[in-house]
Amino acid sequence: MGVLLPDSILRNELIAVLAAFVAINTIVYVTLAVAKILPKLYLRDHLSARNRRSETRSIDPDAPV
Repeated sequence: MGVLLPDSILRNELIAVLAAFVAINTIVYVTLAVAKILPKLYLRDHLSARNRRSETRSIDPDAPV
């Protein structure tokens, strides 16, 4: 016996499809929300550093490399 609806309506195939759609939609929404909270990852930060300059080109000669 359902709390708000009778058991015959809750066991309907259309309701099962709707429940699956809502579940998938919720998972996608939560994934996007978590991805927005996390800091961005840049691929260049994890690649080799052979493209980087060995000397600073800053106006300040004592600036870190």
